[in-house]
Amino acid sequence: MFAARRAAVTSARFYSTPPPVKVPAKLVNELRKLNQGVSKRTAIDALTATNNDLQAALRWVEGDRATTGAAKVAKLAERHAGQGLIGVQVLSPGARPGAAGAVRAAMVELNCETDFVARNELFGKLLCDIAHTAAFLAEPTEGEKFIRRVSCETLKEAPLLDHLDPQTSSTTRLTVGDAVRDLVTKVGEKIVLRRAVAIARDPLPAQQRHLGLRVFPYVHGSVSFPTNGTKGTLALLALKSLHLPSLITSEDFQQKLAALQRSLGRTIVGFPATVVRSQDGEANDVALYEQPSDLFMDKQGSTVEEELRLWSQKHGLVGQGVEGDGIQVLEFAKWSMGEPVESTP
Repeated sequence: MFAARRAAVTSARFYSTPPPVKVPAKLVNELRKLNQGVSKRTAIDALTATNNDLQAALRWVEGDRATTGAAKVAKLAERHAGQGLIGVQVLSPGARPGAAGAVRAAMVELNCETDFVARNELFGKLLCDIAHTAAFLAEPTEGEKFIRRVSCETLKEAPLLDHLDPQTSSTTRLTVGDAVRDLVTKVGEKIVLRRAVAIARDPLPAQQRHLGLRVFPYVHGSVSFPTNGTKGTLALLALKSLHLPSLITSEDFQQKLAALQRSLGRTIVGFPATVVRSQDGEANDVALYEQPSDLFMDKQGSTVEEELRLWSQKHGLVGQGVEGDGIQVLEFAKWSMGEPVESTP
């Protein structure tokens, strides 16, 4: 009888559940540091499931996040994402002191369901990171068209770069699409990468030092980050002058040029401008050059075209008897959040 009981106890011990894995708080903190945004509960679950193997726990978290995120995205698919922001990032503005003169920048629209989420810092930072990524990955182009569309589907497959510290991004495998999915799980709203454009041009050859390109952004209604807003523009200037190499090195000239860019940005966003100038020489209400110069600092002329001509003369770009020198707007893209995509470049 006693032998039977001992056998039963031994059998029960053999088949009993092993004691739960103890998870050190130090490992939990380290996992959360390596994979920001992971909750304490998820970190403990991951380490428990992998017997405190940190690398395996990181893979567990990624798998869990992908599964949870995909389910959340599918659940919210039918909702309308009618809010959001437009973000611009300039990695290389072009003509400036001590630089080769390359141009690289991008503009992106990211949508969500509510204004509350649009003002969330996580949403704002993701928009900055996506715009930075789009600018970084843009391939230098040739031809008359400068600002080009970027495929959102292609962009979603790209590794996401942190606009504040791009070097740290190389250690992670998070793509733009992954980051959008993760934000959906955190805020509980549908998030949509709606559109993107970018510009990338290599430096001009040394024999063309009298020419320069300058890209600049402007956003209206900025939220959380100064480069994000409800309206935005990305514009490209062309500078031409025999004096340009020396002017570019002048701090005063750079300050005056930055002020001119702000005035142009306000005018592009604030007036109904959709093209740079009229193509047929006729009056055109949507031509930027024909818009009033009311938003210019130190206003001199009555239209944008006059302002650019007078500014070029005042700041030494135009020489005596030289034709074609000065500054002009080559191209711009202008967006308002939520507008029909078909109507924008």
